[in-house]
Amino acid sequence: MKITVLAENTSASEALGSEHGLSVLIQTKSAAILFDTGCGGLFLKNAKKLGLDIRQVTHLILSHGHYDHGGGIPAFLAENKQASVFLRKEAFTPLYAKRLGGEIDDIGLPGELKDDPRLVFTHDGMVVTEKVTLFSDIRLSEPIPHTNQNLMKKENGQLVPDDFPHEQVAEFREDGKTLLVTGCSHHGIVNILKDYEEKTGRIPNVVIGGFHLHSHTHGRAEDKVIDSIAGYLAKTSARYYTCHCTGVPAYEELRKRLGKQIEYISGGQTITL
Repeated sequence: MKITVLAENTSASEALGSEHGLSVLIQTKSAAILFDTGCGGLFLKNAKKLGLDIRQVTHLILSHGHYDHGGGIPAFLAENKQASVFLRKEAFTPLYAKRLGGEIDDIGLPGELKDDPRLVFTHDGMVVTEKVTLFSDIRLSEPIPHTNQNLMKKENGQLVPDDFPHEQVAEFREDGKTLLVTGCSHHGIVNILKDYEEKTGRIPNVVIGGFHLHSHTHGRAEDKVIDSIAGYLAKTSARYYTCHCTGVPAYEELRKRLGKQIEYISGGQTITL
């Protein structure tokens, strides 16, 4: 497998753009799968600069219903005429963020996407293609990080805390290696890994994605939260590549505790498994 970050909050090269968002291309022997699209068309521009043809993508997986992961779907559909988009039906729930000053921002998906014929609504354990499986309906055994507290959804006309039924993670298996990719880990990375192990009996070799340990409203997650997460991750055999909503300050704290078991990945970087 070859994994290339097409868009992220930071960039490994001055030639590539960056944004508050995430988009990752996973190329296997039989498929080219785009996981998230960032905020808009940046993933497409960066892909062209990296010599990657988005028209050859076979499947698009959306991790959850926030704009910084699905805002680029219209640009993708305009460029790629073959791939289906795999997402939870709950991704079209009206989603919002409550800011420090009390403002409420719409952070959901573009409304015009709802009726696109290429959308495929997913379920827990759904197989997208050979050796690529989606997991959702994540069960909580630990509290989710408080950095999610400002995220809301509209239910029966009222704003209530989001419990993230629209979130899913993707498992890739090839050549004896297992990769787990997550967008923001709103359920908490520890809950996601525990739920995944309970469902599959496996620990992934590699985990890539954001851990949502930073928010614009609450800042970095508390030390005790980072300590707890690092303690759990250290006991696994997995290698972690994190980015985006983990935030650099939280990553640096995790790095102190986990050493080379964790690394930060930026736009333009590639991992080969």
